[in-house]
Amino acid sequence: MSKMNFTPTVSINELRKMIPLIGSELTLVIQSEPGCGKTSLLGMMQEDHGDKYDYIYVDCPVKDMSDIGMTIPNHTTQTLEYYVAELFKLDSDKPKMILLDELMKSPKLLQVIFTRMMLEKMVGDKPLPAGSVIIATSNNSSDGVGDSMLAHAGNRVCIVRMAKPTADEWLTWATANGISRVVRAFVSMFPRVMASYMEGDTQKDNPYIFKPSSGALSFCSPRSLAKCDVIVKHRDVIGENATMVALAGTIGASAAGDMAAFMSLEKSLMDVKDIIKRPKDVTMPTDISAQLMIMFQAVDTLATQDELTSFMEFVERIQSSEVQAVFFTMMMRSPKAVRLARNNAKIAEWAKNNHELF
Repeated sequence: MSKMNFTPTVSINELRKMIPLIGSELTLVIQSEPGCGKTSLLGMMQEDHGDKYDYIYVDCPVKDMSDIGMTIPNHTTQTLEYYVAELFKLDSDKPKMILLDELMKSPKLLQVIFTRMMLEKMVGDKPLPAGSVIIATSNNSSDGVGDSMLAHAGNRVCIVRMAKPTADEWLTWATANGISRVVRAFVSMFPRVMASYMEGDTQKDNPYIFKPSSGALSFCSPRSLAKCDVIVKHRDVIGENATMVALAGTIGASAAGDMAAFMSLEKSLMDVKDIIKRPKDVTMPTDISAQLMIMFQAVDTLATQDELTSFMEFVERIQSSEVQAVFFTMMMRSPKAVRLARNNAKIAEWAKNNHELF
């Protein structure tokens, strides 16, 4: 019988809402597997709240005491004064949004300083401005990468486990951030690359993902799949051998081998700009991977109602309505494409005729 992990999780979008609401009174310590996007939360906070805060990133494992503050003699008063590092911008009264990244990998002495920061909103002996928010991140203790926390601190913070994004969630992000159609099609066809070892025995034979017991340094994660895109985009210049070595060193050998088929397939595909000129006449690829890559390119490049209407004539020729639904879903999830899709008669007609798919 498969063993499953039922520890409750929150999504990164749920955390995006939670942090500003409770973070000034209760520090969230966010745990997840490597490469799931915890660190990106600080950038999301800046997108959402603009200049309300000073945004401060602290890479905890590489800091020492002098990076946080130092005690300096005051010869006039013959006392010692605590000077805080410029990193924390205490010369400004603006509230701070501080991310303590990889908190549980920091040296024990610094954990004392960071714990006081989380609990009392203090940097050493200096208070942070009212309304300041502290966020901390770490890996799961079961990941086996050396994370630990001072025992007395655990019951004074909110420790939450962040879920890995699903393939669909990652694809929405990837489309908005310019990830190539090859990588997106690969993830769409192999959603197992977003599975978690914490799902138990059901993922025991998954060759793509992080597993603490394997000791592998290269594997598929939301982060590494985004990182490998630069290799895919420059593969013609890098060369086949170097491309495969680089991919294996980024997403693992199993994923690199499977992605090679997608890179080879892409070279045989028609460009979307040629398809919209003759949507009813061009040859329809029979391989679903090829259909997906064409649709991902279309989401990226369609710019007018006429282009979208023409491309929908091509989509309607795909035999599988489920594959057609992928294009509809991608259009609706892309902030740029949805503005086009909302006012398109062909899209509206397709949605009406296929509502049972949703």
